[in-house]
Amino acid sequence: MWQAPPAPVSREWLPVLDMPAAGRQDRWTVLLRLLLLVPQFVVLWALSVVAFFVTVIGWFGALVLGRLPGFAADYLTAFVPYETRVTAYLMLTVDRYPPFRFRAPEYPVQVGLQPGELNRLAVLFRIILVIPASIVQGLLHAGWWMVSIVIWLVVLVLGRMPQSLYEATTAILRYQMRYTAYLVMLTSAYPKRLFGEEPGSEPERVSATRPLVLSGGGRGLLVLFLILGVVSWLTSSVTASVNNDDDNEDHGTNPSQHVIAPLVPGPVERGGVSG
Repeated sequence: MWQAPPAPVSREWLPVLDMPAAGRQDRWTVLLRLLLLVPQFVVLWALSVVAFFVTVIGWFGALVLGRLPGFAADYLTAFVPYETRVTAYLMLTVDRYPPFRFRAPEYPVQVGLQPGELNRLAVLFRIILVIPASIVQGLLHAGWWMVSIVIWLVVLVLGRMPQSLYEATTAILRYQMRYTAYLVMLTSAYPKRLFGEEPGSEPERVSATRPLVLSGGGRGLLVLFLILGVVSWLTSSVTASVNNDDDNEDHGTNPSQHVIAPLVPGPVERGGVSG
């Protein structure tokens, strides 16, 4: 008996990140990486300010149109790759300096974005929906930066980033890019697949990160970065709490002083009021 073929399974399209395999790096550029990036930080800050206002205007437009207005989509689809290129260079995954321009088809780090139709309800609550992804990417970056000195020394000594570390770092970079793309409404796809794709899930390999297949070491490092991010968050929370308690003790030695002092002429000495 004839049976109709199964309906094709529609796959949600996610923003893609194409990067080359981990390669040799100039130790001098690794040594001076932060110093070299100072001009890029200034430019990226200015572009981020513009991106904020474009996103706010685009949010209102998306509520009405069901998609980003053309000018907002054009600017943001140029800004997100620019930010990703700078971050990739900062996180020591590539050795080629990012150019000071939006379109850079020759650069080894490429981002694929396809702005399209948006769910108006998801747009309305975008800032709330994005909170879980924001927490994940915040923990990942906090964990990575907790050991960034060690990572920097490893790359400086070896002249390259070890494969497992490269996999974990590019996974963080891709997740951040997808998070930003979702936040600024360049995609309706929620950021996912932090731990990469399963082997054989993609018909062909386009680049070292598409599909992004992580080894056991890469996955282990991602888990480690998440744990270190939680430790960093807990440490900062405890430190802030202790500092607040100390400030309260310093200012609360004599609670009546704050009430009486304005009413009594003369200088106020610590621990009491003198006329």
